[in-house]
Amino acid sequence: MAQYALIMLAAGIGIPVLAALNAALGVRIGSPAAAATVLFTVALIVTVLVVLFTGPQPLARVVNAPKQLLLAGVLIAFYVLSITYIAPIIGVGNAVFLVLVGQLISAAAIDHFGLFGAQISPLNLIRAGGISIMAFGVWVTQQA
Repeated sequence: MAQYALIMLAAGIGIPVLAALNAALGVRIGSPAAAATVLFTVALIVTVLVVLFTGPQPLARVVNAPKQLLLAGVLIAFYVLSITYIAPIIGVGNAVFLVLVGQLISAAAIDHFGLFGAQISPLNLIRAGGISIMAFGVWVTQQA
């Protein structure tokens, strides 16, 4: 279990780094959309290499997957495009703060209703309080 926590911690560390790097690229080349295209091209190359290394057979099953599951690609494009455009305007910290609040809200709803096959974890007063404390803590970090 600890290794999963460390992987997710690293992913969390990577999100603001991604935002800062891609926002800087967007400013440097004068186009957030072009910067996002470069990011996705690099990501595509890396993920293709991983799939080739781990075995491409599961890709054949994508045609049988429910099409709404492909919405994840639209959502990641929306995230990258929006953070690349907005982070230089309001700052990486503020942009990531708003993303984190959105993540807390949507994660609670997904867990509460078991959406998309997620394990059900009802939103009770204790969880809602914890999420509120987390959101408040993130807000406090942006008030300096």
